[in-house]
Amino acid sequence: MTTLWDTTGSAVVKELAAQRRTGGAVMSGVALTLVVVADEGRVAEAEQAASAAAELHPCRLLIVVRRQIEAPVPRLDAEVLVGGRLGPGEAVVMRMYGRLGLHAESVVLPLLAADAPVVTWWHEAPPDQIARDPLGVIADRRVTDAAMAEDSIAALRARAADYAPGDTDLAWTRSTPWRATLASTLDSVSGRRGEPVRVLGGQVEGDPENSTAQLVAGWLSSRCGCLIPVVPSARVPSSSGIDTVVLRLDQDEEVRLQDDRKGGAVIDQPFRPESVVALPDRTLGELIGEELRRLDPDEPYSEALESVTGTAGLWDRPACRDHVWYDPMRPEQSVEPIADGGNGRAPETAAAAPAPTVPDVPGDTDEIAESGEHDSPADDSDEQPVVQAASAPSAKKGGKR
Repeated sequence: MTTLWDTTGSAVVKELAAQRRTGGAVMSGVALTLVVVADEGRVAEAEQAASAAAELHPCRLLIVVRRQIEAPVPRLDAEVLVGGRLGPGEAVVMRMYGRLGLHAESVVLPLLAADAPVVTWWHEAPPDQIARDPLGVIADRRVTDAAMAEDSIAALRARAADYAPGDTDLAWTRSTPWRATLASTLDSVSGRRGEPVRVLGGQVEGDPENSTAQLVAGWLSSRCGCLIPVVPSARVPSSSGIDTVVLRLDQDEEVRLQDDRKGGAVIDQPFRPESVVALPDRTLGELIGEELRRLDPDEPYSEALESVTGTAGLWDRPACRDHVWYDPMRPEQSVEPIADGGNGRAPETAAAAPAPTVPDVPGDTDEIAESGEHDSPADDSDEQPVVQAASAPSAKKGGKR
């Protein structure tokens, strides 16, 4: 591992190349680039989960920590690892200070693996609009976690308002064991009958404020064609927010799936004895590993999200996002999207400023990382005189040569 203090993006690229030459072609078969955006307090947890996922899916791991956006001087500290504590592959942990944190893509873009998909995962409260974060705009797949928000149901509504094909959420990933078990149970009933099964109603018993419970109910409602609500349970639900799922079938039959609090679930179905299946809580690394398994848009998730939030036309929205400049220090000067007018399409931008870019040919220095200057004065017009004034002495010195 090499630690670079107060460095530049070009220096990080060079150090990664040097370590790769020293250690050999470790990542010649890289499958993707995983970009992790994490709070400082969650970096260790994000590193552990990302390294576990990287063992299943060889990838280049880039962890971005935005610290002290209000700092007056931009600064970049980086750790470059090849075959270190973050697994056998290549990894870079970048801590960004000052305005550089708003232009994190200027450092991340040169580090992306060539000709490989990009997945961005926010291990923090999800952004209201992914288009405001360039690290989400450049990604082929975007992973949020509504459970990390203070109000997870409001976070689901935000995800629906901002949805584009390629978005997904770990609240949906946590529901996979429940969905798989329910689907196999209904298949068992259908196999016994020799004909399809119709679900006439039912309910999910658990925590109505839990995003995973709501998404399971939304998935059942969209697939069965009937309303499946989430009702409070008599028992305190597990971490998934679900205690029991009851489905009423045609022919006066009922299927019941209940958490046994021992890492499994009890299945009660007609004309069959009770059975127990494994339903363990999975680690964060296993959840991320599942999302990296398939990088195509997740249509069942969009259908469940539509059912939960009452939003229509999510799947018809364009998958491509345009960057919307947003400055958290000056939100009133940021470019806001135009309301969709109820047409169900993704928000458009009003005269959106172009996304900041990196130099076409990386040189020995990274001007953005060193000085904080942007490609267009429109990004921070009120800050340009300050930046230019700070750089004036060096410019005069160069003119005398």
